[in-house]
Amino acid sequence: MKTSLLFTSTRPLLFLSFLSALLSIAPAAAQAPDPPKNAGADKAPQSVAALAWLEGCWRGAVNQREFREHWLPLGGGMMVGAGQTVMQDKTQDYEYLRLETRPDGVYYVALPSGNRESAFKLATVAADERNTVFTFDNVVDEFPQRVVYVRAAEGWLYASIEGKLKGEDRKVIYPMRRVGCESGELIRK
Repeated sequence: MKTSLLFTSTRPLLFLSFLSALLSIAPAAAQAPDPPKNAGADKAPQSVAALAWLEGCWRGAVNQREFREHWLPLGGGMMVGAGQTVMQDKTQDYEYLRLETRPDGVYYVALPSGNRESAFKLATVAADERNTVFTFDNVVDEFPQRVVYVRAAEGWLYASIEGKLKGEDRKVIYPMRRVGCESGELIRK
């Protein structure tokens, strides 16, 4: 993904090779924090406002791949974003993103690299004194079945895609920090 979260319903060869490369790495920076302990999963919020903290630009890099997400401010019950993954000055993937309120809850919607869009419903929010975990689910046969955003301590965002791929559990983590949208400089909030 990354930026962005990579997924597709047609699974082109490029996606599978990119995914294989990401899954073969386990850099220390890509280790998301453990789920909150001693904190129950709260009922999912019914408004995108709970995710308004995403507004702005985020950047990360793993294994020579740079990924970015840019989220516009909340407006009209929706946040609109875009993601891009670049390797050696060449775009590997891109996607258009939405966080939107629907009658039955909040959804993370992605339209990756021109493929069919996928919608993931916000299922749970879990928090402790350091991290807040937003879990979006989509019960489908294709990878991913889950998108997770962790608002972590010290300005980190860990976005991940999870689920089964060829019968095996898979998880790809995208560690990112908030950056100035124009300057690209790290913002410490």
